[in-house]
Amino acid sequence: MTADGLIPVHSGKVRDLYRTADGALLMVASDRISAYDVVLDTPIPDKGRVLTALSVWWFEQLADVVPHHLISAAGPEIPARWLGRAMLCRPLDMIPVECVARGYLAGSGWADYQSSGQISGVALSPGLREGSRLHEPIFTPSTKAPRGQHDEPMTFEDVAGLLGEPRARQLREITLAVYARGAELAERAGVLLADTKIELGVDTAGGVVLADEVLTPDSSRFWPADRWRPGRSQPSYDKQFVRDWLTSPGAGWDRRSGTAPPRLPADVVTATRDRYVRVYELLTGRDFADWPGAVTQAPAGGNLAAG
Repeated sequence: MTADGLIPVHSGKVRDLYRTADGALLMVASDRISAYDVVLDTPIPDKGRVLTALSVWWFEQLADVVPHHLISAAGPEIPARWLGRAMLCRPLDMIPVECVARGYLAGSGWADYQSSGQISGVALSPGLREGSRLHEPIFTPSTKAPRGQHDEPMTFEDVAGLLGEPRARQLREITLAVYARGAELAERAGVLLADTKIELGVDTAGGVVLADEVLTPDSSRFWPADRWRPGRSQPSYDKQFVRDWLTSPGAGWDRRSGTAPPRLPADVVTATRDRYVRVYELLTGRDFADWPGAVTQAPAGGNLAAG
């Protein structure tokens, strides 16, 4: 138990979870960053605050689409040391499926399409290129693997076999609705939402509730709309920048080797922070410096234009 009476519940790749005396959950977003299922040694300054600030904003924008678990991100319930990076939330029975929506072809979806012409059992048109816009967004769920292991693709039929077809249909409907609202608002801000992953849980009344983070640079691919060019890896405002550096010749790391990844150099750290802050400000129209605890000036060493 902490000095303020919080009971540690779980420590994940990025977030630490505590239970309060009245049974609510306090979710604290750290500055840790993971890539390829490995937590890197190098933190990204302000990352946890960006994830929290953006999730809080998106919960507001999505409130008419799906209920969410957020109680508060401010006030006396939030310990001062975590103000700006913590959310007080309702406890839920989490659904053991990663709910993914894709509107563009990228990442593991692009790799799967190249090998089979499908993603999670959904057949796509031939002739698509990396970064292509799909004819319509698709639901491509995956397993929730334990820390250090890889999520595996699931078909809709797999989800139905695990949870029943009515629940599977509900998850698909909610995931695509969240994506549609996110893509609409992002495009107004000059940003393309390529894909996103959401977490859903069930409350005491049996309702499905949006949980964890939502539409952040950790859980989504965000691309500058004016720089979108199918047929290549896209410039991004998200974690892909770190993935690309780790697998570049300059990093010298083979992610399949089982060896620890290298530490991120200062310019990569700064450029990553810049991207996270930039997409927050583009999407919300707000100055990140106004968010509680935010660093008012980025560390020296890099900027978005450098990427």
